Amino acid sequence: MELSNLEKRVLLAMSSSDKDVLSVDEIMKLGKFSQLVEVMNALSWLKVKGLVKIREKLDVEYCLNRDEDLPEAQIYEVLRERGEVEIKELFRIFPKNVVSVGMGHLKKLGIPLKDGKLIYRNIDEEIEKRKALLERLRKGCLKEDEVDKELIEDFLHRKGMIKKREKIIRFASLTSLGKRTVEQGIEIKEEITQLTPELIQTGEWRKYELKRYDVNLFAPKIYTSKLHPLTQIIEKIRRIFLMMGFEEVEGSYVVNAFWDMDALFIPQDHPAREMQDTFYLKRPAKIPVEDREYMEKVKEMHEKGGGISRGWRYEWSEEIAQKAMLRTHTTVNSIRYLYEHREPPVRMFSIGRVFRRENMDSTHLPEFTQIEGIYMDEDANFQVLLGILKEFYSLMGFPEIRFRPSYFPYTEPSLEVEVYYNGQWLELGGAGIFRPEVTEPLGIEYPVLAWGLGLERLAMITLGLKDIRELYISDIDWLRNAPLLR
Repeated sequence: MELSNLEKRVLLAMSSSDKDVLSVDEIMKLGKFSQLVEVMNALSWLKVKGLVKIREKLDVEYCLNRDEDLPEAQIYEVLRERGEVEIKELFRIFPKNVVSVGMGHLKKLGIPLKDGKLIYRNIDEEIEKRKALLERLRKGCLKEDEVDKELIEDFLHRKGMIKKREKIIRFASLTSLGKRTVEQGIEIKEEITQLTPELIQTGEWRKYELKRYDVNLFAPKIYTSKLHPLTQIIEKIRRIFLMMGFEEVEGSYVVNAFWDMDALFIPQDHPAREMQDTFYLKRPAKIPVEDREYMEKVKEMHEKGGGISRGWRYEWSEEIAQKAMLRTHTTVNSIRYLYEHREPPVRMFSIGRVFRRENMDSTHLPEFTQIEGIYMDEDANFQVLLGILKEFYSLMGFPEIRFRPSYFPYTEPSLEVEVYYNGQWLELGGAGIFRPEVTEPLGIEYPVLAWGLGLERLAMITLGLKDIRELYISDIDWLRNAPLLR
């Protein structure tokens, strides 16, 4: 029976062990193979020739996907110290999602809820079991037989916290024919993979074995390095706007409420300014408004409308305007750019991180990326805005687009952009023309077209994802198999 050198090496490696059944990894070590594909190809041929038997086993392991403290453990610590605690007090101590998730688990564990209060009951053992499992997962993946089945199922139901990985483990054993073949003696000759002119001319080729190839045999995937899918999409967006003649602008994450809200004619009692929606800073707590003259014009617009509207008809506060915060949108870049460039033409865009106090779920994150842009020129109008958006989305691969009327505090008219994808219309962002209350304090006479689009929503559609958190989980399998985007 004709055997290749790889097949001979595998047979010799298997026969050198005292074990009847060997895993592929064990064969690799015994035979000192450098690549898994060498062993798998040889075993495939040996199986066809009846020299080995191959069986497979499903190996299951659990890995930590998102590292975070257990909500029920956090609440239980407070409850154990106090004996009882009101639900409304918990919402002052912990974020909303921690309270809602943690209370659900504590109820299942037998913690009583009475008259809006959680009542202490000793469940130390159950809490410690959960904390111990989390600590073990933090150190590395766990096999199926290393974990409590009921407890790991509980962790699996916590969206995205852990991931179940399944891997096929292959084992091989020599058949009676394989054993006889080894006993008869195996000689390994040097093989060559190609004939060179020198080998043919000198006749040296007769001394070597020519290695045989089968193009139908298994071969491993080769994973080349590439940019993260989100980075690829950002680069594509950047190329499109630069090609359309726009200038890219970056801004600071930390701003004051004046530039983030007041300069955009957002009233100081707007719900978006509340602590539960916006990240305010303690250090620095305030950032002064540098241009007093411009600030006075914005104040006049808020209080009385500046002669073009009724304004918001309240007493505007400089103290509120000075509050330091993490920017809630990249429109802050747009208004600051207009402040510095008040004469047409103006074509500007930015792609940057923004921050809002959102509860994490499949469609929301407290930190995400916004695509922002403005266009200001003498001939700018609503039709030009629609044309820019249609061109952008067409170049992004969405030829079917429609617009729906909407409302935003600083644009009028305003619209929402929808694209047609997989048989349905999906909303991807908002746009409009800056209200005169925004542009008048800057002395701008021409229309300013503006739009703000969500990067993650666009990426989820492009990559076929249903959970926004998958974009930021470093799942090596997903990253390897994610397509290269054009």
